[in-house]
Amino acid sequence: MAVRKIIRMGHPHLRQVAEPVPKELIGTPELSRLLDDMVDTLHDYGGIGLAAPQIDENLRLAIIEIPGGESRYGEIDAMPLTAFINPVVTVNDPATTGYWEGCLSVPGLRGFVERPQDVTVSYTSIEGQAEELTLTGFWATVFQHEFDHLDGYLYIDRMQDSQRFVFEEEFARYWTEP
Repeated sequence: MAVRKIIRMGHPHLRQVAEPVPKELIGTPELSRLLDDMVDTLHDYGGIGLAAPQIDENLRLAIIEIPGGESRYGEIDAMPLTAFINPVVTVNDPATTGYWEGCLSVPGLRGFVERPQDVTVSYTSIEGQAEELTLTGFWATVFQHEFDHLDGYLYIDRMQDSQRFVFEEEFARYWTEP
């Protein structure tokens, strides 16, 4: 268990498509150590999601933990810490809503991104079981953001208006309601 360095925008490995996690790796001490490192890193950096490529591990693996309660996105439900192995996102409805997104690999900046708000995620659990979740609203955005890392995308690639790409200080000063 260790806090790993998060690689940042500009590092070429963030733009690679990650390799699937082999079935034989699921349940091994090696994968457990990687997941422990990801959890320690996520908590140390203060994020709600982390994909393996962000710590320079080229695997289709991500973790998400949403504390829930009142947030800058309004009242949101909590999601316990969950690992997603080889996730696949299916859009159920292409209608989009936008949120201001931030990223541990793009520190100090925020961007307004519109994404589909009704998706289904199919994945393998850490126990090796096939799982599926249908997600709407803010949760749909969070999952798409994290899983984009597995395909070499950053949220800035999804932005439609570069004028809504701002430093966090200016976001707090000019773009949030008093």
